[in-house]
Amino acid sequence: MTVSTRYLPLVNRRRGLFIFLGVAYIGMWAAMSPLLATGYRRGDAREETGALEQTCIAAAMLAPALAAILVVRCVERSGRVRDTLALRWTQPWGRAARACLMAFVVPAGLTTAALVIGTFAGRYPFGGVHWSGLGAWAAASVLNMLVSLPLFFGEELGWQGYLFPRLAQDGDRRSLIRAYAITGAAFALWHLPTLLMGGQYPGRPWYVSVPAMMVSCLLILPVFTWLRLRSGSVVPAVIGHAFVSSVSVAMVTEFADPKAALDPLHMSMAGWPGWIVTGAFVAFLALTGRLHPSFYTARTVPHPASIRRL
Repeated sequence: MTVSTRYLPLVNRRRGLFIFLGVAYIGMWAAMSPLLATGYRRGDAREETGALEQTCIAAAMLAPALAAILVVRCVERSGRVRDTLALRWTQPWGRAARACLMAFVVPAGLTTAALVIGTFAGRYPFGGVHWSGLGAWAAASVLNMLVSLPLFFGEELGWQGYLFPRLAQDGDRRSLIRAYAITGAAFALWHLPTLLMGGQYPGRPWYVSVPAMMVSCLLILPVFTWLRLRSGSVVPAVIGHAFVSSVSVAMVTEFADPKAALDPLHMSMAGWPGWIVTGAFVAFLALTGRLHPSFYTARTVPHPASIRRL
């Protein structure tokens, strides 16, 4: 039996939010503690991560999902975890396929536009497209993304499955703005340990990387939420997040001059070219009403923010 979180005692909902954030953040810091203790720091965007770094990152990415499951089962007790966190496929299957396709197409288009802007601005060292090996590279990049997909469920079951719906449950404009802002900020600050080690912005001090990450997350969060709202499932949001964090990053390296230095702040989705194109796309979504849950309830697409089956 599933029930709406609207009818849960307010104290339970608030306690759940605090416990979720606490467990998600503690889990991140605990997972990154071996790297912080050894003074690890990434100094170059082309630098590969080792086995220890990959293990710590994987453990950290699972923390939001574990936090969400803990709260749903032990604090809210509001129904099955799968339904409450929208861990389901959109029906019919054709709609599910289109939703997942959009999770590939939109981030790919935004990344391409960002690279074009960076190139014309003279900040991205475009090295040309090697058409002969492009298909093999694309297939390998997508395969690598799919292999890492379970880790991105670890993040999005927390941010899109739990946090955003709880903050947006009233459905009015004020609640939605608050939900986008708080979820985006929480999403950004959760990355603080990796930012201190130069993870997303190699070679940059924390007072540059933290504000940059805040802008990036506040802009990309509505895109992931849009994928989640239009489908009624976290799966497209997971795919979109995985694409941005893996294939999009690989695109920056693949099409750059192999001898040139790469600075994500000036040439990627995490930098100002990406902020421009993502901001424009989010503005389109907002102006057309696509960031409001009612846009989809009117089309009988089930989704969490209406909180009818949470």
